[in-house]
Amino acid sequence: MSKECTVVFWDVQHGHSAYIKTPNDRHIVIDLGTGDYSGSNKEFSPLKHLKNNYGVKQLDYVIVTHSHLDHIDDILNLDLLDPKVFRRPKHITNKEVMDGVQEKDKPKFKKYCEINDRYNSPVGADSTDSASNPDNWGGLNIQSFTPSSCNHNNFNNHSIVTVIEYAGINVVIPGDNEKCSFEELLLRESFKKAIKNSDILLAPHHGRESGYNTDFMDLVNPRLTVVSDGRFCETNANARYSAKSRGWSVYKKSTGISKDRKCLTTNSDGEVLVSFGFSSDPNHKNFLSVKVE
Repeated sequence: MSKECTVVFWDVQHGHSAYIKTPNDRHIVIDLGTGDYSGSNKEFSPLKHLKNNYGVKQLDYVIVTHSHLDHIDDILNLDLLDPKVFRRPKHITNKEVMDGVQEKDKPKFKKYCEINDRYNSPVGADSTDSASNPDNWGGLNIQSFTPSSCNHNNFNNHSIVTVIEYAGINVVIPGDNEKCSFEELLLRESFKKAIKNSDILLAPHHGRESGYNTDFMDLVNPRLTVVSDGRFCETNANARYSAKSRGWSVYKKSTGISKDRKCLTTNSDGEVLVSFGFSSDPNHKNFLSVKVE
């Protein structure tokens, strides 16, 4: 039997939500976008889907990269899965989060602030829920990097960057970071080492030009870039991500055909399913599988 990690990049229109199932069957969610699931459900909730269709009863770890609506849209359903750990940019205050929020969106932002206040105990290094110990996650190595020096008037530049690695395969999920925060992060040797020559990159800021950073891309040097966005995106940098990605075989479930790709978009390819780990053959070679709708 193979040992693997699974990552699902949901189709949530203009937004982001990813689910990670670790090699020891623990459950991680990064961001809480909602939206159009394969064109049939504009009210699609990844959290409800995990509970009702995946049989997930509790989340072990939740990361909200930053508190913009397209990253917390599903937050009213978060307590359905009673997460053990809730990670977010804690240096952004509730007052800053609520500043300028539209009336129609206030229930979601108030819920975010309530959860922010509720999850106020640090996770000890010896805890079985500590992200710093790969043994807690079936050998999956989890690293997070939080920029903090940029002006608080743009929460994008405070997005938590998550890098996961298993069986020599790296996935980088960078939130909506832009120029200021990338300049800060790229001064850290630990960050540069973590992202170097990765396999899968989620394009920063939904693939927009404002999130494209040449130095960052040169380091990541991904095989495949995934863009999580809706059907209409101004100033997208998809062509630049394609030019900087090395390429990988992607299996399309609807046609049964595999094709080399460099850039996938949830708005055209739908849900993106990434699996990687050690195969079940006697040599236990590592593998990377990518499937789209």
